Amino acid sequence: MKVSEYVSFDAVGLAELVARGEVHPAEPEAAAREAVQAVDPRINAVVETWASDDEPVPGSAPLAGVPFLIKDIAVAMAGRRMELGSRLAAGNVAGSDSSLMLRFRRAGLVTFGRTATPEMAYGISTESALYGATRNPWDLERSAGGSSGGAAAAVAAGVVPVAHGTDAAGSLRVPAACNGLFGIKPTRGRVSMGPGVDEVFSGLAVHGCVSRAVRDSAVLLDRMRGPEPGDPYFAQQPSRPYAEEVTRHPGSLRIGVLAQAWGGRRTTAPVADALSRTVRLLESLGHQVEEAEVDLGADWEEFVLANARIMTVNLATLVDELAAAFGRPIDSSTLEPATLAGHHYGQRVGGAQFLTALAMRNRVARSLARYFDAYDILLTPTLPEPPLPLGTHTEGVETLDGLGWIERINDLSPFTMPFNVAGTPAMSVPVTADAGTGLPIGMQFAAGCGRESRLFRLAGQLEQASPWSGRTPTIWAGNHPGC
Repeated sequence: MKVSEYVSFDAVGLAELVARGEVHPAEPEAAAREAVQAVDPRINAVVETWASDDEPVPGSAPLAGVPFLIKDIAVAMAGRRMELGSRLAAGNVAGSDSSLMLRFRRAGLVTFGRTATPEMAYGISTESALYGATRNPWDLERSAGGSSGGAAAAVAAGVVPVAHGTDAAGSLRVPAACNGLFGIKPTRGRVSMGPGVDEVFSGLAVHGCVSRAVRDSAVLLDRMRGPEPGDPYFAQQPSRPYAEEVTRHPGSLRIGVLAQAWGGRRTTAPVADALSRTVRLLESLGHQVEEAEVDLGADWEEFVLANARIMTVNLATLVDELAAAFGRPIDSSTLEPATLAGHHYGQRVGGAQFLTALAMRNRVARSLARYFDAYDILLTPTLPEPPLPLGTHTEGVETLDGLGWIERINDLSPFTMPFNVAGTPAMSVPVTADAGTGLPIGMQFAAGCGRESRLFRLAGQLEQASPWSGRTPTIWAGNHPGC
């Protein structure tokens, strides 16, 4: 199988080829490795590859034989490094598979490497001291987003059709928007974090994936979802597989539009134009679309402060554990400025302040839940502007304290984090692009808790009405000479 052939299939299509015996199970993996060699020197998305120990049997699993990459954080693969994008954790090797890794194996995925993340996944642009900057395949001078930036850049460039990621403040949806991909953040409790932890960032973080095709995300989430013994809570299981929802008609949905973000961050003209085009497309499909006012349940300053406290307390605990485990100091030799500032800030947060922050999380969840009683879907831009130049996110970071860094993240990505706090599902869909530059622009669609099925139905409809599969970036494995 040539790379030029390999990149023309999504994950489901590749699995079908293997199942029918049209290609040998080893061929897609070989093509994926060739794709890494072709494009990764320019985008720096894949930090390590290894000889796969998975032996897929055609027809035994829904994604048997599909090459796959895991993010360098939150999912443990026995005998493989998980360094969290940090010098503090450099050389860390997982002793056993996490629950999610076992599910990836049972799905038949051939996991052959890991993708870059900013340090501790604590940012929305993938530019770490350990790995260097991951570049956007559409424009090498721009950010691929984060924290699942390596995953998104690899998928966008054709290395794999789908890749694992996580999302605590937009970390799937932001890179999906930057790279022209589909990315869905599931409902809190949809995918187990076990067995090592029960929650990550006090429930803000979830596992998910990014893909070029909607059905790939649906099929994979079907294999990822469901509780494990000991999970503190879990989301109610859907009535039918998500893979079936992608082809079901969504009906006429009541869609509210929030064009300008909470907190006063203004949406730029290219994104506002893309939003207007998306609204017209939705109306042409029979949906009822209107502007909406959405009460967040807290003023913006309180929201950001509470999230800074939640995130930095969790960060400080993780950093302390890693430093103790590896016998390394907590200073600038092991941590980047934003992480070090977050650690210092988190150490000073008191118990009462932390509980007050969790109370704010509850108010936001209750407030957004009331909104979804009135509307089926909330539409916003995923980001207020197209992908930013590399270095923008970290400019002057040395002057910021822990609160200042969280303020910056929320300023650059003001639409995404509220849905992490509320625990509701949200997806970024590459419906359109910047008319001037051709850069991808993602549109975010959010639904009430447990309503991923509704999102997948709408995503499938949008994919048919405004296909994006024909749009490929400048750095594309299928265009590489010799592939």
